[in-house]
Amino acid sequence: MITHAKIETLIREKLPDAVVQTHDRTGTLDHYNLTVVSRAFAGMPLIDRNRLIYAALGEALKDGSLHAVEIKTAIPA
Repeated sequence: MITHAKIETLIREKLPDAVVQTHDRTGTLDHYNLTVVSRAFAGMPLIDRNRLIYAALGEALKDGSLHAVEIKTAIPA
C-alpha cells in the first residue's frame, strides 16, 4: 500500500513544480490513476513523460506497495 501523499512526494522529487492528482482505483491503495502537470514536460514526447513518472515511482513498483498506475500528463496552461 502507498498513500496519495507518498506518491506526490516521489514524483515531486523528480519534478519539483509538479501538480499531482491521485485517484485510488480499487480502494486498496495500490492501483492509482495519476494526473501530473509540469512545465518539465514541454517538448517531451509522451513516452518520455511516462518514463520519468515510472522512474520516480520505481521503488514503490519494485517492492509491490504500488501495483499499477494509469498516467496522464500535461503542461500547465
